[in-house]
Amino acid sequence: MTKPTALLLDYRSPNALWGSLLAETLARRGLTQAVISPGSRSTPLTLAFTRHPRIECVPVLDERSAAFFALGLARRTRRAVALVCTSGTAGANYHPAVIEAQAAGVPLLVLTADRPPEMRGCRSGQTIDQQKLFGGHVNFYHELAVPAADALRLRYLRQAVAHAWDRTQWPVPGPVHLNAPFRDPLAPAGDAADPALARLVDEQTFFAGPEEDRRAGTRVDAAALAKTLRARTGDRGIIVAGPAQPEDPAAYSRAVARVASRLGWPVLADALSPLRHHAGTVRNLVTSYDLIARSEALTRELRPDRVLCLDEWPTSKALRQWLERVDPPVTLLTPQLENPDALHLRGTVVHGSIERLDGDLPRKAAARGWLGRWLGPDRRLRRQASVALARTDWLFEGAISAQLPGALSAGTAVMLANSMPVRDAEYFWPPNSRAHAIYFNRGANGIDGTLSTALGLAHGGAPVVLLTGDLALLHDVGGFRLARRLRGSVTVVLVNNNGGGIFEHLPVARHDPPFEDFFATPQDADFAGLCAAHAVPHARVRGWAQLRRLLAARPRRGLRVLEVRTDRKRDAAFRQELFRRLADGA
Repeated sequence: MTKPTALLLDYRSPNALWGSLLAETLARRGLTQAVISPGSRSTPLTLAFTRHPRIECVPVLDERSAAFFALGLARRTRRAVALVCTSGTAGANYHPAVIEAQAAGVPLLVLTADRPPEMRGCRSGQTIDQQKLFGGHVNFYHELAVPAADALRLRYLRQAVAHAWDRTQWPVPGPVHLNAPFRDPLAPAGDAADPALARLVDEQTFFAGPEEDRRAGTRVDAAALAKTLRARTGDRGIIVAGPAQPEDPAAYSRAVARVASRLGWPVLADALSPLRHHAGTVRNLVTSYDLIARSEALTRELRPDRVLCLDEWPTSKALRQWLERVDPPVTLLTPQLENPDALHLRGTVVHGSIERLDGDLPRKAAARGWLGRWLGPDRRLRRQASVALARTDWLFEGAISAQLPGALSAGTAVMLANSMPVRDAEYFWPPNSRAHAIYFNRGANGIDGTLSTALGLAHGGAPVVLLTGDLALLHDVGGFRLARRLRGSVTVVLVNNNGGGIFEHLPVARHDPPFEDFFATPQDADFAGLCAAHAVPHARVRGWAQLRRLLAARPRRGLRVLEVRTDRKRDAAFRQELFRRLADGA
C-alpha cells in the first residue's frame, strides 16, 4: 500500500491533525523509523506514522519485543526510533528496554497513548497511572496536552515534540518519554478534510526554521587530560579499554593507539571494545589480562601506578578485584554523564571521548621495560590457552568465541548475549584485524530482549550473528514472531547447555538442592520444534568444521538458528581448571 503524500497534515479531525503534526515534526528532525504495537487509544499516532511517506513503520505484537527491536535499530543507526503503544500496561512492557537504553546511552522516543485526565482514577478500562512511568530511567519526560483545534496549542505541540527529539541526543543519548492523552473519537469519521482545521496551519511557514545538530559531542582538552595522568607515585601506567560502541571504531582505535604510543603504556582491551577487533592498529594491545589478574606472581610484578580507563571497566571480575586491591589513581574518560566507576577508586572523571581529543598528549617515558613486561606474558598466556582449546575433543562452549573471528568475514556485525557468551568472548576471542562490529546490551547486563535487539540491529542493515545461551534465547521467544518482518539476516549461534552456565562458577553451585532447579534452571527445550513453529530454519552443529561451513554461507534474508549442544558442568570444570593451570604457571 502506497502512503498518501498530497498533504503534510491530516485535517480530518483534531486527533488526526494532532497526530500528523507530531509525526511531521519528528520526520523533519530526523525520525525515519517507528515500531508500533496494536491498540485502540494509540489510533491517532498509528494512523499518522503509517501515513507518513518518510517513516518506516514496523508492527510488533509484543511490546517488550518491540522495545528491544527498536533498541537494536537505534544502536545501529545512532538515531532515535519511535516506540508507539496504547494505554494501560502496554507501556510497562517497554521498561526493561528503556532501562537498557538509559544505561547504555541509546536514543529512543517512547510515545505511550493514554486516556484523558477525566477518565483516570475512576476504574476506566485499560487505564493506569502513566505519569513518569519510567521514573529516572529517561533523559526527559513530558505529558502532552489533550489535542485541541487551536493554533497556539498546535505551536506548543511542535515545540514540545522538537524538544523531546533533541533530548534523545543531548546532552547524552538516551530514552525520552512522551505520554499522549487522546479523547474519543480516536479515528476520523470520514475521509473529507475539515476546512476549519486546515485554516489553523500555513504549511509553507509552520515548519520553517533552522535545525540544530545535538550530536556533536564534547571535545576533550589534551592538556587537561595530561594533567590528570601525571602519576604521583611512578611511571608504570596502564590503559584499560572497556565496552564501547563509538560511531567510527577505526578512528577510535587510531586515537587510542596514539595515546598509548605517547604514554608507552599497555592497552588492556575487552572483547566489547573495538580495539580487540582492530588489533593491527594498536601495537600495545593486551587481551589475556583476566589470566594475568589471576596470577599472584604477575600481579606483583605488573602492579600499576596509574590507570587510564576508557568508557567503563571491562567485564573481567578478576581484573576488577585486582585493581580494587591495588587502588591506583584512576582517570576515567567517558562520554556518559553518570558516575562511571563501580570500583570506587581514587578517580578523576573526564567527560568526553578519546577520538575527540583536542591535540596530542605530551610524550611520557614509561618505566624501562614496562611495556615488554606486559606483552611477553600476554602473548605466552594467549598461546597456551589456544593450544589447550585445540586439544579439546568435544564441543567446549568457550571455544566458540575462539572460532568465530576466523569463521566470520571481515566487518561482520556480531551481538554477544550476556552471562557466559560475553565472558567467554573476553576470555577467548583472539585479537584480530577483521573489524567485526560488536554489539551488546551491557547497560543493565540483563538477558531481556536479546533476540529482538539482534533483529533490530539487522533490520535494513548488514547481516548479524548473535552468540547466545539457551536461557537468553528462551527469555525472548516473542522475538521469533519478528522474523517474518525482518529486512535483513540474523544467524543465531545457540549455545545450548540446558541451563545457566554462569551460575556453575559461583559458590552457590556447591549447594544442590536448590542449585539445579533454582539457579541453573534447565528448561529441556526442543529448539528444533520451537524454530519449526515459527518457520525458522534450524541446524544442529556437531563439529567445528560444520560450524565454520554454515557461518560461511550466511543467508541474505531471514532468521536461522545453529544449535551447539554443550555439557554445562564439564565445560565449567574445564574452564576453571584451565584458568587455574595457566595462572599458576604464569
